[in-house]
Amino acid sequence: MTQTLFITGTDTDAGKTYVACALLRRLRERGIAARGFKPVASGCVETVHGWRNADALALIEATCSDADYGDHNPYAFEPAIAPHLAASEAGVVIDPQRLRSAHDRLAVGQDWVIAEGAGGWLTPLGDDLSLGDWVAQQGWPVLLVVEMRLGCLNHALLTVEAIERRTGLAGWVANVRNPDMERLDANLSSLQARLGAPLWVQRQASMAPVGALDRLFLPLEGKAALN
Repeated sequence: MTQTLFITGTDTDAGKTYVACALLRRLRERGIAARGFKPVASGCVETVHGWRNADALALIEATCSDADYGDHNPYAFEPAIAPHLAASEAGVVIDPQRLRSAHDRLAVGQDWVIAEGAGGWLTPLGDDLSLGDWVAQQGWPVLLVVEMRLGCLNHALLTVEAIERRTGLAGWVANVRNPDMERLDANLSSLQARLGAPLWVQRQASMAPVGALDRLFLPLEGKAALN
């Protein structure tokens, strides 16, 4: 049975794609079948094959997937704005069933699907549905990527509170882009004491993209239920 892990972040550009791709590469190295899923994406470029998103393409490249692009990324919009606004401008209504159907086709023959969100946890998909609401309806566990910077404590705690109202938090990743951040260790300790979920890995700028994530794969390699 295919398991799905959903990766969200404290904000746009928190490091979701980095973590998702590292997970996918590591799974592939271990002989575990996995594909990446980007349900909605904005900020796409037009190609001869249609609209393409850099994050979705990175997920595909991480596993050399031969599945249809539209299953990896069912909704791709040109402007780099909130997906529901981009959809509205394009005259499109994001259909939750289309998202699920794409996911299910992608999951055929796979052990894992690593799904990456757009923006943060409560990114709207329409007038009455957020991305987080939809993920919760699927029953998927969530991995939170926290960019360690000034303000991250509030962003992380608010995000976790919103996640836990809807579904389960499997763990979190501290994305340390700036190792010179003021009181970095104190901020990490504060989050570890308050988030109530395991810190899977701490990424630092000097770490190799894959080797740094060994700890991140312990729950996945055992194929444990994360919810």
